[in-house]
Amino acid sequence: MLEIAVKTENGERHVRVSGEELAGLVRRIGADGDRFLVVQRIPDLPDVFAQVWHEAGGGYTLEHRDGAADRHFQALVDRPDAVIAALTGWARQETGWDAGPAWSLLDMGPTREVPPLDLDAVEREELERCVRQVLVGGYVSRAELAELAEEYLVTEDRRPVSREQAKELADRMWIERVAEQATWQGETDPERLTRAFSALQEAGITARENFTCCRSCGQSEIGGEGGPDARGFVYFHSQCTDAAAAGHGLTLLYGGFDGTSETTAAIGHEVVAALEAAGLHAEWDHDPGGAITVTPLDWRRRLVG
Repeated sequence: MLEIAVKTENGERHVRVSGEELAGLVRRIGADGDRFLVVQRIPDLPDVFAQVWHEAGGGYTLEHRDGAADRHFQALVDRPDAVIAALTGWARQETGWDAGPAWSLLDMGPTREVPPLDLDAVEREELERCVRQVLVGGYVSRAELAELAEEYLVTEDRRPVSREQAKELADRMWIERVAEQATWQGETDPERLTRAFSALQEAGITARENFTCCRSCGQSEIGGEGGPDARGFVYFHSQCTDAAAAGHGLTLLYGGFDGTSETTAAIGHEVVAALEAAGLHAEWDHDPGGAITVTPLDWRRRLVG
């Protein structure tokens, strides 16, 4: 799999696609509402991306940016094979990946200077604490993080953080977290959790991470997530994520779609077995009315973006 995320004009998002899947996405674009792809590396980094635009009957406009306005390039390409080769090489960070297309530097205009934040020490500390908490949770994108930073201190008569300031703050703290996670070795507990959830999904149990904001919303919406053959569900919501990131273990909510305690108990046993098979420890008293807790848990979730 390529360590990339691909966003399409029609709202799809594909994470860690294969080379064949990336090629299929490139060959697909061209129709109204589905004319471009934006490709980011994992983890996403500010102003580092590649993208392609294509309308049926025309050529391909290929671009890549390497961290700054004076590193933004464009090439016009006739055939999808050349686009696929360039994007695949870019994704793999291969030496000479950009040797094929005839690139030209795009003039992105002057860079606007962002004024410093006008916050006192208490407000700045509170804002950075909130941003850091969400970063440690690990499910946020850079755009979502910037939106949080912009809105967090807003009151009825005051908006102290502009969109540009929020983006600058979010990107700085994002980069710090990416540097921190670069020191991690091997599989982390959240990755073991994802592996367990993937196994449960394949076994007919709808499994969702960081699903909705609270238990009430989760219980009302999880039914719409399952396929026709799903027997039950397991999930945790964002408040559970916050608790896990703070070192308090992770609470899992589960149940059977038929509403019986027998099915719920059976789902609970399958969840615990999948967690333990992935190398995690689960605490559960076998009561279908009680939650499953994953503890101890070292919450180091790698950012995607």
